[in-house]
Amino acid sequence: MDTMRYTLVDERSKISFVGPVTALPSVVAACATGVPTVDAFLDALERYQPRLVESVRSGLAVFDEHNTNGNFSQIHGALDYCKPQDLPPFRVVDARTREASLTPVRAGVVLFNLSARRIVQIQNTYAQIQRKGKVRVLDSESQRVRVQRYELPPEWSLVPER
Repeated sequence: MDTMRYTLVDERSKISFVGPVTALPSVVAACATGVPTVDAFLDALERYQPRLVESVRSGLAVFDEHNTNGNFSQIHGALDYCKPQDLPPFRVVDARTREASLTPVRAGVVLFNLSARRIVQIQNTYAQIQRKGKVRVLDSESQRVRVQRYELPPEWSLVPER
């Protein structure tokens, strides 16, 4: 499976995780909903990528349990031991985790700044991000997959622009 690093930033929180490249349109679609925070973003993304969101939330819960009160030895150990594509989801808490959050994995790294409404394609060898697109959504009531259109509002910027 080809993977990409996704880094999300809001006014108070920064997280980073590795996910499948095929999740990229869903991540952009979640941005198009206008969510202002990382937590709200994960709620929006759950409609499109429930397993990915479950994995990210579980990973962040483990991170929070093992990296407390300024003691980041657990995440630093993971940074020392793991390949970038094998790192679990983490919070950006210092210079080392910030560097890791900007380090590309196989298909690259894309930063989603929810506060500034900016998507920065630091490295993206998978596919150019489109302002408009379609994503698959599982309807929880009928258990059928349907296609939903999305469009990033004009206040969102894409860097670099297409």
